[in-house]
Parts: sequence; structure tokens; C-alpha cells
Amino acid sequence: MTGTELFPPPVAVLSRFQATGLLQAWAAGRLASETSLDLGLSRREVRLDADGIHADGRRLIDWPQLQAIAASENGCFRVADGAVEEIRGFSQASQRPLRLFPTAEAPGLLIAGFTMHRFKDISPRRAALEMVRAAAPVRGRVLDTATGLGYTAMAAARGALEVVTIELDPGVEEMARANPWSQELFRHPAIRRLRGDSSEEIGRFADGFFSVIIHDPPSMSLAGDLYGESFYRQAWRVLGGRGRMFHYIGDPHSAMGARVSKGVVNRLRAAGFQRIVPKPAAFGVLACK
Repeated sequence: MTGTELFPPPVAVLSRFQATGLLQAWAAGRLASETSLDLGLSRREVRLDADGIHADGRRLIDWPQLQAIAASENGCFRVADGAVEEIRGFSQASQRPLRLFPTAEAPGLLIAGFTMHRFKDISPRRAALEMVRAAAPVRGRVLDTATGLGYTAMAAARGALEVVTIELDPGVEEMARANPWSQELFRHPAIRRLRGDSSEEIGRFADGFFSVIIHDPPSMSLAGDLYGESFYRQAWRVLGGRGRMFHYIGDPHSAMGARVSKGVVNRLRAAGFQRIVPKPAAFGVLACK
């Protein structure tokens, strides 16, 4: 089943952030309000009355439905044809449930209840921008080893000649298709999407093929191969002269982050990287060839 069939174009995608604002506007006696119908990506005016929220001359959602959305801490909801459905799925690849979770800006991805993004004091999209900045200048061909919701690939595509982004899980791709903030991932001419395991796919590229790698793997418990010396040797091989790889590790001030970082740095050096530069703002290191 294609992403289009799973997630038909919705009238709106809402979370508690939009729902709470609309409920407050109605409680204040307003008959119109500016809001977002795409999780904060854009804004428009909607009409309010006793029946609920109206957009484009028809009722979008009633008040009990909106109250249910406002009460959900971790859900994003598709609203279409008077029905409300949480955006969630199940990964056949990992046998884990998937869902979009809301932030004040772009949403993140939850897999089995665990977040795949930084979101404390930063949005997932802005965290991706920090990783791309840490690898700057991002030009030529770029490898993004874990597509996720596509924020890193989209940010890198602003300056790169080509971004090759790899995603293992078809279910994660469906979450991206349902996310209003991810649509450029499927349209940008510089982005080439591959399905597969990055630890295997990287071996298919020629020596020196990439200028930059942005490596944002899942946790070591979920994807240990992507933290191994063998993978790092392949990364060194596919980078051209003066190539560099930003490697997301995690909060450098946490006990876990410090332990993982030490092992990562040692294995990167063993793989041939000459200089390892801490990038604490991006929660990782820059490994330079």
C-alpha cells in the first residue's frame, strides 16, 4: 500500500497546540481566529460558531473532537470528512508502534514510545539544522544515513548538489508522508531517497563519492552496527579529500552521552579519521578525514 493510500490528503493536521488556542478563542467569545491547519507550518483564519471550527465554507471539526485533541499530550491528528484520526502506525520491519508527537514547531517521531529526536528546548527540525551547521560547509554530495522525518536531508539540500538519504523502515517513511513539515523530502530535486540499511548501503558507493556525511543513527541499542569501526571505515572510504562526517551521539553532559562519546571517538580514530572536533551544540562530533 502506498503512502498516498495510507494517508489521503487531509483537510487539516492538528495537535494540542492548535486545539488549545482555538478553544481559548471560543471561550473568549471570538467568532474568528487565526490558526494553523498544518501543525504550525502555515497560518490562516477560520470561523468559530456553536457547531465548531469552519474552514473553506464547511465545518472542519466540532468542539468535543477539538477538546479530545487538546487533551492529547503526544498525538498529532488528521482531520478529514468530519473524522479525526491519530497519525500512528506500526513498523513491520522493527515490530514497533510509530507515531508523530507534537512540539510547538515541527513534530517529532516516536518509536515504541521513545523519541527519535532532540526536543528539550529545541524542535526536532531545529536540531537537524544544528547538525547541518556543525558539518558546514555542506556542499557537493551529502550522505544522510537515517532519513526519519527528513529534516536533516531537507536542511542539507539547501546547499548541497545532491543529498542521498537512507531509511530502513517503510513505516517511518509513511510517518514522513503524513507530516506536513516533511513534504519537501518527496519533492526536492536534490534529494535522492534510498530504502535500506545504512550499514550495508554505504558499501555500494565508490571511494570519495561524498563530501559530507551527516550521521544521526538511532540509539546504540537499536542500531549498534552504525556505531561500529567497520561502518566508520566505510564512511572514511566514501568521503573525498578533506571530507568530514558529523556524528550525532547525544547529550554530552549526560553520563550515557559521555560513555558513548568516548568509544565513538576511539573507533573513529581507529578507522582513519585524523581530527575529531566536539560539537556540543549539535550533540555530536565532527570527524575530519
